[in-house]
Amino acid sequence: MRPTQLMIVLDREFASTRHGHHTPVMLWGPPGVGKSQMVAQIGASNEVPVIDIRLSQMEPSDLRGIPFRVDGRVEWAIPSLLPDNARHGPAGILFLDEINAAPPAVSAAAYQLILDRKLGDYQVPDGWAIFAAGNRQGDRGVTYSMPAPLANRFSHFEVETHLDDWVMWAYRNGIDERIIGFLRFRPELLFDFDPAHNPVAFPSPRSWEFAHRGLQKFADTPRLLQGTLQACVGPAAGIELHAFVNSLDQMPDLDAIVTGAAAAVPEEIDLQYAVAAALVGRAIRAHDTDGAAQVIGHILDYAGRFPQREMGVMLVSDMHRAIGAAVFDVPQFAQWAQAVSDVMLFE
Repeated sequence: MRPTQLMIVLDREFASTRHGHHTPVMLWGPPGVGKSQMVAQIGASNEVPVIDIRLSQMEPSDLRGIPFRVDGRVEWAIPSLLPDNARHGPAGILFLDEINAAPPAVSAAAYQLILDRKLGDYQVPDGWAIFAAGNRQGDRGVTYSMPAPLANRFSHFEVETHLDDWVMWAYRNGIDERIIGFLRFRPELLFDFDPAHNPVAFPSPRSWEFAHRGLQKFADTPRLLQGTLQACVGPAAGIELHAFVNSLDQMPDLDAIVTGAAAAVPEEIDLQYAVAAALVGRAIRAHDTDGAAQVIGHILDYAGRFPQREMGVMLVSDMHRAIGAAVFDVPQFAQWAQAVSDVMLFE
């Protein structure tokens, strides 16, 4: 399932705790696709804490608690890491990451916690959702086959990578527009993981964020930049990204485009992708300023000049995902939409 769809699922599962309809959710996917980040975003958007428990790093007693004697009976000290109304608040997310990397004895200790929302005398507060995540068998991660009793305690979703969803996230989180343009040009490199080849660094949504950081740190040190990018996304993808970045000195004047001055459309397809990504970035930075309508209008004018209309459609679609209905409010939108009316704009 696409990340944007899964975000809706997770958000509704969290909200359902208030009505007693919550079902624990298990997210499956290869490394680097953003499973943990999606759960963190749900916590942040709802302004609730996320307690991240790595069962792979625990012993059964860490979850069950330590026994002690009281008046000739054995009672259990509840672990402080489990959700508690007084310490953590009445609502939140209990996140069991890497759950299928836990030894069977530990995952067995979690059965009652996941299904019955309790463990011995401990009770998970009503407002807390339970989410879990893990790598699939065959992803070259440390995993155990999930026992049927544990699997039957979850609803299961597999996380797919999707370029449009990643691009929307990337613009919202300030990812370098050169990387966005490159992945629009080479979409198959958003995620390229073959466990059979035993890669160390490989392209993934997570590692492209690392490449963004590398660009910020080493863009002024050309002799180190290519090696840094390769260290993040692998040898082949790193070389391609480095070549793409170096070609951008041939881009047209972006200031001229957003002010309505004459600016040529580059003939090279890779530069067209780079220009489109950069112009969406300009629209984001102009949004909520006095000159936003003029900037958006000039970008729409330029979008209509691409030889392949699909390139302009991609630009405007990304701009709409980034800044919303402001795209529709400028006079140039109607003219541009009429010109591309036979090309799909939105899903």
